[in-house]
Amino acid sequence: MTVPNEKALASPSPGHGLVAFGRMIKFSHSIFALPFALAAAAMAARATTIHFSVLLGVVVAMVAARTAAMGWNRIIDRHIDAKNPRTETREIPSGKISLKVAWAATVLSIAVFVGAAAYLGPLCLKLSPVALFFLLGYSYTKRFTWLCHVFLGIAIAGGPAGAWIAVTNSFGATPAWLMLAVTTWIGGFDILYALSDMEYDRKAKLHSIPARFGIRTSLVLSALLHAVAFAALVMTGITAGMGVAYLAGVGLIGGILIWEHSIVRPGDLSRLNMAFFTLNGYVSMAFLAATLLDIGIDSYGFIPLPMG
Repeated sequence: MTVPNEKALASPSPGHGLVAFGRMIKFSHSIFALPFALAAAAMAARATTIHFSVLLGVVVAMVAARTAAMGWNRIIDRHIDAKNPRTETREIPSGKISLKVAWAATVLSIAVFVGAAAYLGPLCLKLSPVALFFLLGYSYTKRFTWLCHVFLGIAIAGGPAGAWIAVTNSFGATPAWLMLAVTTWIGGFDILYALSDMEYDRKAKLHSIPARFGIRTSLVLSALLHAVAFAALVMTGITAGMGVAYLAGVGLIGGILIWEHSIVRPGDLSRLNMAFFTLNGYVSMAFLAATLLDIGIDSYGFIPLPMG
């Protein structure tokens, strides 16, 4: 069985400063969650007005939350990463970033997140401890439950929910369906990513769906979660009154998810990086593009075909 290895992707020379920290927290992976938050803000703004400062606040909160979560994860998992051949070259185990710097950046990110939440309104501030519970708590879940993938999905799904609340100061069916979509989408592809650590997790007595159920069952469960995600995206559009452009975008996302599962096979996991990063990046960007296009068509006076 062939699996991707982070060693092969690591820089041959030590990283420095912001570049090394950005690599440690995988800043580029912000492409997964941020487009969903921006799309949620755009949907919410259809029934009200949205100021640029609020949109900026959502972006700052999202980036800070993700930075805090990844920084915390790398700190908490540093001993595990050091023993795993796939992750031993990560910045803290390899000494490219000191533990002191990692802690400082993580604490600062938490402070920025809470500050951004306070700026976005009282409800966002009240809910910020809940968001931090899931964002930081995820790092511990693989120590006791194979449901860690779903926990991660819930943590990231708080982004679009928070964006909706920031714009409307309320909650409802649309953000609830979108949360379910993001939770199951993230959980599904995190199962695929965890396949690369299946054997190590078993030896280290860490919990994950691959370690508990094996490759074939993991692929089935991942596909089922993505089926739920697809259905939840359709329901998001129905409850939000979106039109044909949105529906076409969700159809495209369904095709991408099918493609993702077609390239990951029980005997060959060599394309996990493509399935994990590239194709899921397409999913998030397609969702944002379809949402903005649908809203744009509606705003310019054209009548999109109603979804329900």
